[in-house]
Amino acid sequence: MTIASDTPFPRLAFLGMGTMGLRMARRLCEAGHAPQVWNRTPAKAGPLAALGAVVHARAAAAVAEADIVISMLESGPVVEEVLFAQGVAAAMKPGALFLDMASIQPREARDHAARLGALGISHLDAPVSGGPGGAETGTLAIMAGGKAEDFARALPVLTHFGHATHVGPHGSGQLTKLANQMIVGISIGAVAEALLFTSRGGADMAKVKEAITGGFADSRVLQLHGQRMLERDFAPRARMDIQLKDMRNALATAQEIGFEAPITALFERLYAEGVENGLTDLDQSALFVELASRNGMS
Repeated sequence: MTIASDTPFPRLAFLGMGTMGLRMARRLCEAGHAPQVWNRTPAKAGPLAALGAVVHARAAAAVAEADIVISMLESGPVVEEVLFAQGVAAAMKPGALFLDMASIQPREARDHAARLGALGISHLDAPVSGGPGGAETGTLAIMAGGKAEDFARALPVLTHFGHATHVGPHGSGQLTKLANQMIVGISIGAVAEALLFTSRGGADMAKVKEAITGGFADSRVLQLHGQRMLERDFAPRARMDIQLKDMRNALATAQEIGFEAPITALFERLYAEGVENGLTDLDQSALFVELASRNGMS
């Protein structure tokens, strides 16, 4: 269903001005939209006012007139709380579209879709990959689950953020994001272990990375995270505890669908031990530190 509007753009609301959300909402402003925005800490949304956004103190007030509500919140429980306890679902117009771009569990996305559908509100789960840099430049990979017609309706908005692909019914976007995080988390571990292995054997890790580049073992993880390991640059882009959350969500979903994921289970334990050993707020590439410590390497 398309809602008539007096403006050339759909009326947009954006909930969640964290590291990703602020950059994404700024892109909407720069494209000529005037989104209604909300954040639990209002000051974080303040900079958008100068770009044409309207900042609200209540999430329900931000979404009241929106055709499409974009959400970039912290977790599934937070999305549920904002939707159903803070009154966002009740405040949205029948026929509006809730575009959830947070990374949550597939079953949570399916539950939210069903509850919103009962209110006459459409839903897409559309988590992203690409980090703050991708949010800044509009080059995120977006994985969308839901009805094809709702994806088509959201696509003109999603193109401001990056490349979007419709991967299946409700929950499929979140399932794809978990697959993405499984590959990223496991690959970080493989790169860290391999570089440390060569160092223990007497090779120069930087030269090993150079030698591997261009071969079958080359990857963005080797180039980006591997470089951070060489430079001992573990300033957080995606934190260790977030990677651990993703691995645990993947294992919970695997159990729900009757799928054995032994490799993910192994890396969940490794990330958990890194977090227990004080690496919580470091970049996910700090798994290198945990593996180095296990081998008595500084």
